Amino acid sequence: MISAVPLTWWALFNGLVLVLLALDLGVFHRQNREVGIKESLAWSAVWVSLALGVNGFVVHTMGPEAGMQFVTGYLIEKSLSVDNLFVFLILFRHFRVPAAYQHRILFWGILGALVMRAAMIFAGVALLQQFEWISYLFGAVLVWTAWKLIGQEAVFEPEKSAAFQWLSRHLRVSDSLGEGKFFVRQQGRWLATRMLLVLVLVEFTDLVFAVDSIPAVLGITTHPFLVYPSNVMAVLGLRSLYFALAAGMGRLRYLNVGLAMVLSFVGAKMLLAQLVGVPTLTSLAVVAFILTATVVASLKASPDGR
Repeated sequence: MISAVPLTWWALFNGLVLVLLALDLGVFHRQNREVGIKESLAWSAVWVSLALGVNGFVVHTMGPEAGMQFVTGYLIEKSLSVDNLFVFLILFRHFRVPAAYQHRILFWGILGALVMRAAMIFAGVALLQQFEWISYLFGAVLVWTAWKLIGQEAVFEPEKSAAFQWLSRHLRVSDSLGEGKFFVRQQGRWLATRMLLVLVLVEFTDLVFAVDSIPAVLGITTHPFLVYPSNVMAVLGLRSLYFALAAGMGRLRYLNVGLAMVLSFVGAKMLLAQLVGVPTLTSLAVVAFILTATVVASLKASPDGR
């Protein structure tokens, strides 16, 4: 049993996150410009290194078991987030958002995602601690989601989403991008730009995806200081990962199959928890193997063979 952590740990971690966000937007990416693949890969390496640093702290203070739970949760959240990035790519192309403005939407989208996920994580942990049967519901949701990923091709149409319909009814939206701004003043009136429209759709999309990803991580551990930081560190690196993968996302043809296998495994683990105890090391090995096999198989099956 992993014990509770001091409040100072929460303060330090959240302080670190705020500093990283401030540096990211206020120092390193102040200007609207296109982010190249090399820069994206470099930043992705930075975010992964920071996540490993947090995991090192977890191992040192909470033990190896907690460290394995953190890494497993991080891998699950990171892999499921890649599917989310496909939707972001569709949104940017559909609403004709130039690459120079995309990083701004992703930054504020990720900031909103952190707030929403924090609320959902703590609510999920509280429910599992209060009602053990909730774990069976979460497990069933994961298995059902896995079946959907394999059983049908999802077609995302932004105009048909609930968020787009609501915005269309309640906001005056300009067709311009407002030079990267979310609101512009035209003829004495404030209008929302396409930037704001895409931002809201990004937030809505992340909320939908979080309904699957958070129960998946809770299937590995329900310790708040392991679930929340692993989720946060995975989400923080999404923006850099997007630009690194945007050019080659089509080559991950077996991504849905791999994600479905991960969700099925975690869902079955939750449903059969009373009958079969799965060690954390086994969970980590299974998730890592599935993700590695998915990437290798996808690359081998790509037309250029690279």
